[in-house]
Amino acid sequence: MQRIKVGMIGLAAVVLLIGLASAIIGSASRERPVATAGAAQADVVANMAVANTTTVAAAGEPLAEMGVAPSANTQAPAP
Repeated sequence: MQRIKVGMIGLAAVVLLIGLASAIIGSASRERPVATAGAAQADVVANMAVANTTTVAAAGEPLAEMGVAPSANTQAPAP
């Protein structure tokens, strides 16, 4: 009977620890990121990425579009 008690207490302790860890991780994932001074603004970066993608996509360079390779699309300056 004592083995059953010890086993049930151990099982309850493990379930309690798992529940506690789940609550901590769940609350950490719900927190909003802290905006720091000088950090990149998401809407500005998204607009830049969309503008860059449309110009590169028109050039037909899929590697440059994915950001793997630099764009070889260089234009000479006007005289």
